[in-house]
Amino acid sequence: MKVTPTEIPEVLILEPQVFGDHRGFFMESFSLRVFRDKTGLNIDFVQDNHSASGAHILRGLHYQIQQPQGKLLRAVVGEVFDVAVDLRQSSPTFGQWVGVLLSAENKRQLWIPPGFAHGFLVTSERAEVLYKTTAYYAPEFDRTLLWNDPDVGIVWPLGEAEPILSAKDEAGVCLKDAEVYA
Repeated sequence: MKVTPTEIPEVLILEPQVFGDHRGFFMESFSLRVFRDKTGLNIDFVQDNHSASGAHILRGLHYQIQQPQGKLLRAVVGEVFDVAVDLRQSSPTFGQWVGVLLSAENKRQLWIPPGFAHGFLVTSERAEVLYKTTAYYAPEFDRTLLWNDPDVGIVWPLGEAEPILSAKDEAGVCLKDAEVYA
């Protein structure tokens, strides 16, 4: 596995070793031992999630103000533009974002540590995303950062399209009004 830091060094792109031939491919999608060895992180994952979405669906930007979740994500069908926003007030990258294309084709994974808001935009006709979390979902601590907050300035690859949002995501708050981490 190859590990590459993004512009926010704690957010990591993981590229598994893929063995392909005329029959298809094989890859080890997750190994705790390899993950810990290559990233230096001693992480325990407690929950796996699977979402399916159509073109132009934007999910996020979600986080839990208590019981923050680290997430390891990958697209197993289609392609998504996956985004992490640093909500750690004490961080030198507070309020900054990073975006990475994850697809079934490139097989990349993205590690987003606790303390970040997360979201993704489906850039293909359909996409399925699998992700592991380091804490259980806690709806009482669930918060949403506004996907198009001008102070954060995420450049979503929407082209002329409008994103399809849930009511929860439409009601997200701007960073200046959001609950953030110390």
